[in-house]
Amino acid sequence: MEIDPREEVSYRLNLAIEQLEMATKRFSIEDWVGVVQASQLAAENAAKAIIAHFHLPSWTHDPSGELRIISSEIPSEFKSDIDELIEIVSTLAPEHGRTSYGIPVERLTPRQLYDRMKAEKALNMARKAIAISRKILKNLGYTI
Repeated sequence: MEIDPREEVSYRLNLAIEQLEMATKRFSIEDWVGVVQASQLAAENAAKAIIAHFHLPSWTHDPSGELRIISSEIPSEFKSDIDELIEIVSTLAPEHGRTSYGIPVERLTPRQLYDRMKAEKALNMARKAIAISRKILKNLGYTI
């Protein structure tokens, strides 16, 4: 099956936006675990939207390595944005497993790991990831 890169970019960005909306709703009901979980996925897919412009993203929850590889192909004026996006996705990536399993070796459940402050931080990181993705994709010729 041939995948159209423009369709993959659009799909990934739309997925990121939906996940951000989910994170925002979960914040309003104080579901801190759910906020972090949806925020991590939003940031991951925001990054994968950019990667999809260049090649099909991998199935990793931490696409920071792929971003580093393609960063030289992105206009240099966006270097600080890409660096920030790399930092966001690499910071949030471990939360994918933690929001499902907690920290088993310490017998900590997901609910024991997260509070309002951690959830708000993750939510703000997801918002920033999507803003960066939109900015770069617009420069690459996408109507966002």
